[in-house]
Amino acid sequence: MPKTDNTMETRKLKKNYKEFDKLLKILLIIGIIIISGFIIYAVLTPKAGYCYLGILNSDKKAENYPTEAAVDANITFYISVGNYLNRDFSFHIEILKGDNETVLGPSPSLNATSFVNSSTITLLHRAEWISSAFNISFSQPGNNQSIIAELWEFPSVGVRRFYDVVYIRLNITS
Repeated sequence: MPKTDNTMETRKLKKNYKEFDKLLKILLIIGIIIISGFIIYAVLTPKAGYCYLGILNSDKKAENYPTEAAVDANITFYISVGNYLNRDFSFHIEILKGDNETVLGPSPSLNATSFVNSSTITLLHRAEWISSAFNISFSQPGNNQSIIAELWEFPSVGVRRFYDVVYIRLNITS
């Protein structure tokens, strides 16, 4: 009797292994199909574009920004914009001055004074633009004075909309 039990037990195990083997093959095929779908989607989907806004120092480099200046001393800087949005990009730059009361963040600045606005500029895809030199001075001493550059998009249809902001903080001494 023990030998018969072993034979039945062996048959059941072989049957279970065959069923498990079939299930495993089916799951592997489904997994390969799903992963192939993700790969095809990733290859065929265009990459999201981007646009950058930057402040350049008086040497037109993104380094060694001034952190201190004297009252009425000119601070020279440039603004750069690059378009990698896979489309034309129309914009204008607004330069503002701020102080301790200015709220800076991912939205338009609050409690800042507009200094100058550029005209509307259109950049083609993969084009870059650097402004003429801007010269700003501060008439009052104080910590956390700001030079702010806001990028505003002018879509082909609709009103202008805020796109990005960059700024430099300065301590103005007498």
